[in-house]
Amino acid sequence: MVLMDLLLIGALVFLIAGSVKGLVGIGLPTAAISMLTIFIDPRTAIAMGLVPIVVSNAWQVWSMGDVRGAFQRYWVFAAALGVSVFVTVSLSAEVSDRVIFLALGLSIVAFAALNLRFTMPAIPDRYDRAAQLCLGTLGGILGGLSGVWVAPVIMYMSARQVQKDEFVRATGLLLFIGGVPFFAAYVLEGLLTPSLAAVSLALVLPTLLGFALGARLRNRMSNEKFRKVLLYVFLLLGLNLLRRGLF
Repeated sequence: MVLMDLLLIGALVFLIAGSVKGLVGIGLPTAAISMLTIFIDPRTAIAMGLVPIVVSNAWQVWSMGDVRGAFQRYWVFAAALGVSVFVTVSLSAEVSDRVIFLALGLSIVAFAALNLRFTMPAIPDRYDRAAQLCLGTLGGILGGLSGVWVAPVIMYMSARQVQKDEFVRATGLLLFIGGVPFFAAYVLEGLLTPSLAAVSLALVLPTLLGFALGARLRNRMSNEKFRKVLLYVFLLLGLNLLRRGLF
């Protein structure tokens, strides 16, 4: 696919994905990467999303404030996530598309299921560090393969029963921290070429435009109903990716 086609498809996809995030507060990489894999191979799809995903999560962290406090609370999760993301990308640079489809499908199905139906059992304070280490590592392995590591983050935050603002703050921080070594590993492994990097940078604009559009629409429609419909769409997309990985 030529560069201009990639840019046009990417702009439309990230406008939609940014609108989703602006409207319901979740799902930018999940929506963008799952839609892009309909048209292009998964490695290219993930590479195209790198800059918009890192920038949008940095914006989310900055807008919520108390970055230092959040890092002090979740540094074990952040360290486990960052290291395992980098190592997984480095070790899996040559894996087949089928493996990536399986990891991506598993990540998206888990993300949708967690948000739709599943309730995590509470994690007591004495097991907090161990939970951060285990779920951070799991997130890094899934994320290193698929570019989507939000499901283990949601599992941890739900199990710790954090309040809404803390959830948004911590989720943005951990997604951003995971994105930095992920970006670096893609560059070092040659998976983010200069042309793909230019496309990814250009996609920041439609992402932010979509985010602003979604935020304006938030007060004009039933947010919870839309969120549930969106999650069922994600579930179907994830199951289709699992099918592609298996068959």
